[in-house]
Amino acid sequence: MKIEDYIRNIQDFPKEGVGFKDITPLLNSPEAMEEATKQLLALVGDKKVDRVVGMESRGFFFATLLAKELGAGFVPVRKPKKLPFDTIAQEYQLEYGTDILEMHADAIKPGERVLIHDDVLATGGTAEAVCKLVERLGGEIVQINFLMELSFLHGRDKLAQYEVKSLLTY
Repeated sequence: MKIEDYIRNIQDFPKEGVGFKDITPLLNSPEAMEEATKQLLALVGDKKVDRVVGMESRGFFFATLLAKELGAGFVPVRKPKKLPFDTIAQEYQLEYGTDILEMHADAIKPGERVLIHDDVLATGGTAEAVCKLVERLGGEIVQINFLMELSFLHGRDKLAQYEVKSLLTY
């Protein structure tokens, strides 16, 4: 089964000139989701993982599945004011301006081994911000993985100090 067969390209979304990679066909197929999960787990290999961090919102889909399969806890990272407990925040750069991500202040304990997952690696700003949150709590990042990587945006450059893996590269 080829995972890329379940990724739909939507031209000019969310704005003109952008080719959006839509994963809803993948999510709609139990077989494709199972295969993608299996392949993402293979990227992790035999690394010990205590927590899987997933980014809002499309990163949640596979991060929770990976956490379950790895016997690890799941940690959501969300936009401001979406988490109900004490949080830490990290600002990061967008194409025009900045944004903020938050994580519960007690989500990761010092020394815990963390896998960070998101659906797509584009410019790397979101993943870099999440790395900073994890490290502020004392977590050790064992890997950052993605369903897809848009290599022409060079997001991997911002994450050069980490092990970064992707199932698909465009």
